Amino acid sequence: MPQIIFLPHHEICPEGAVVEAQKGESICQAALRNDLAIEHACDMVCACTTCHVIVREGLDSLNEMDDLEADLLDKAWGLEPDSRLSCQSIVGDEDLVVEIPRYTINHAAEKH
Repeated sequence: MPQIIFLPHHEICPEGAVVEAQKGESICQAALRNDLAIEHACDMVCACTTCHVIVREGLDSLNEMDDLEADLLDKAWGLEPDSRLSCQSIVGDEDLVVEIPRYTINHAAEKH
């Protein structure tokens, strides 16, 4: 099984985290299944940008980004060339290194 290495995030995983991912699940699903409370205000239907992540390693092993995800990412805080929406990023065979940005555009975060 591939692993996802989450870099330290001040609230979600201050020490960082390493989780086992199942091939075919999204980065967001793997995080939530492993008790990493990544924001996902739209319940993972590709309607917001709160689950924005930056894939530092392993980007090429993910599924291709579709037009809807690309359009939404344009609104994300701290957008980088390796940015993805974690709810749309389907894990392949390779390990990933993922950074969760410090901020989102969500003004009223609800703890899921």
